Amino acid sequence: MGQVLKLNELLDTLAPLRDANQPVVSTNGCFDILHVGHVRYLKACKQPGEILIVYVNSDASIKRLKGPSRPVVCEDDRAEIIAGLACVDYVVIFEEDTPQKLLEAIRPDYHAKGAQYTPETLPEMPLLDRLGVQVRFIDMIPGRSTSSIIERIEHSNSCS
Repeated sequence: MGQVLKLNELLDTLAPLRDANQPVVSTNGCFDILHVGHVRYLKACKQPGEILIVYVNSDASIKRLKGPSRPVVCEDDRAEIIAGLACVDYVVIFEEDTPQKLLEAIRPDYHAKGAQYTPETLPEMPLLDRLGVQVRFIDMIPGRSTSSIIERIEHSNSCS
């Protein structure tokens, strides 16, 4: 089971793992209302590495990105749920809209994002290039999203 840590705690924890040359993969997202698309995505993210760090957007960040009705699940709960997945080693909550400060501090070997992004549309791409971080774009599962779950709830539709 993974751990939810503050950045300084994570950096201390990573130091001996880096000395042992264990590849670090990071990814980020809101992960509001965890669903199978999230689980499959996170499993795929970890594949090139040994350690998976997930940067979870804070509640304030999600409100700025997705509107005043989001998130549905509070940041501490989202972080704990993500940390409970077997493929996740560490979780850090971040306040900004992009994880650039965390990427700069942690400097993972790989950073993964959903394939809805491209090198041209990923806001942190210039930083990742500068840091020499390899970027992996992970295919998403069509029809599996928090937004689609919320829409089904609002329209009282069952799973399809």
